[in-house]
Amino acid sequence: MASSSKAISILFITIFFSSTLGLNISSTNSLSLNLTSIQSICQSTPYPDSCFDSLKLSISINISPDILTYLLQTLHTALSEATKLTNLFSNGGNSNDIVEKQRGTLQDCKELHETTLSILEKTVSSIQDGDSKKLADARVYLSAALTNKNTCLEGLDSALGPLKPVMVKSLIGTYKHVSNSLSMLPKLGKRHRNRRLSCRVLRGVDDEYDPREVVTVAVDGTGNFSTIGDAIRFAPNKSKERVMIYVREGVYEENVVIPSCKTNIVLIGDGSEVTFITGNRSVVDGWTTFRSATLAVSGEGFLARDITIENRAGPEKHQAVALSADLAAFCRCTINGYQDTLYVHSFRQFYRECNISGTIDYIFGNAAAVFQACNIISRMPMPGQFTVITAQSRDTLDQYTGISIQNCLILATNELYRNSNNVKSYLGRPWRLYSTAVFLKSYIDDFIDPNGWRKWSSDEGLDTLYYGEYNNYGPGSVTDDRVAWPGYHIMDYESAYDFAVSGVYHR
Repeated sequence: MASSSKAISILFITIFFSSTLGLNISSTNSLSLNLTSIQSICQSTPYPDSCFDSLKLSISINISPDILTYLLQTLHTALSEATKLTNLFSNGGNSNDIVEKQRGTLQDCKELHETTLSILEKTVSSIQDGDSKKLADARVYLSAALTNKNTCLEGLDSALGPLKPVMVKSLIGTYKHVSNSLSMLPKLGKRHRNRRLSCRVLRGVDDEYDPREVVTVAVDGTGNFSTIGDAIRFAPNKSKERVMIYVREGVYEENVVIPSCKTNIVLIGDGSEVTFITGNRSVVDGWTTFRSATLAVSGEGFLARDITIENRAGPEKHQAVALSADLAAFCRCTINGYQDTLYVHSFRQFYRECNISGTIDYIFGNAAAVFQACNIISRMPMPGQFTVITAQSRDTLDQYTGISIQNCLILATNELYRNSNNVKSYLGRPWRLYSTAVFLKSYIDDFIDPNGWRKWSSDEGLDTLYYGEYNNYGPGSVTDDRVAWPGYHIMDYESAYDFAVSGVYHR
């Protein structure tokens, strides 16, 4: 009996240690698999060390090592770090530790960062839904978040104070996780794209609403409001329905701001010849690029029709419109300025049958922006200057951004045309490393220099940018003497098709 009990004990001990050893081996194999998977994924991101820091907890967790799981964890890390950064912006605004050289720098950073927080929350939701269309939206959102970072850093560049280096370091560190999240998003294959946009969305808008629901602005006091700003403040926050604001003919001398909480605002004028919004703020006078705009829009779903927006500060000053709103559109509008007229800052934007004029970099920014059937008009610059239409600022290959100019007229004012032998004019120059701009089926007048495109200040980006021309016409469209940069392309049909409306928004 004793011998039998001893045998059973030995058997139990043998089974126990064999099972434990098996579990340990299985666990070790799982940890090894997770570690290998994480290392592989992180090596393909822009910031591998930050990636590994955000995912290292996953090594000891029994989860399926797939890209979407790791992406969600990276996004949660980005959201956590971004929340901490919000407190830093708030504290900076309440102290003398940051001294602004440009009015509104900290406020810009704070508002842009609040947009980023919203972007990260929406992106997490999009990934969790698993819808491939929402994955494309997520790429747009994260591209906009990185643009927010760059805009804030540009503003802080001129600031002073002991808090500045802390803020800059925190900003850069936080957005490394955003960059990594963007790079981890699955790439979508090319799809058949047959989407076409037009002004009909806005042309029919009058018939879709009860006139009693339309807010009227009249400068003479005969409407509901005498200023556009008051009408915007009256509009409900986060509206899911169109908020119609009819702006009667007149000159509205105000700087109009439509914040991110004011969604689906529609501004309709009596015509771009008679309804004007004018301002005279300028970067030169100490305002930030955002704050100098006559019209600054951050509210998603913004639409404008039959209005002129202009900055009357003069040729040495900047800027008429700054647009950082997703799914925004302008129809039959005129946008006039000099340098930096139209800031296509971020998200997805559409312009149809508009007149846009300026001197240097007068369509600039990092949105996915499409211009169709527009008149794009270069003006006479200041003495010794040249003119440039586009300055696109895409700075990573992962971003869904670029400027696509389609079926437009590329023209010069009479004054510039008369002086075109002395003033050089160009289609674009690269603001950042992966600058992307194309001209498709457009008329190009002969004031454009035969080289077509211009460097920024060095050869940086000439092999990484994407500049293209396809099937343009007119005396300035001849490509024989165009720049010989690796990033310049005389496009074929397939390449051009990728820059149609849906192509730009979902590349």
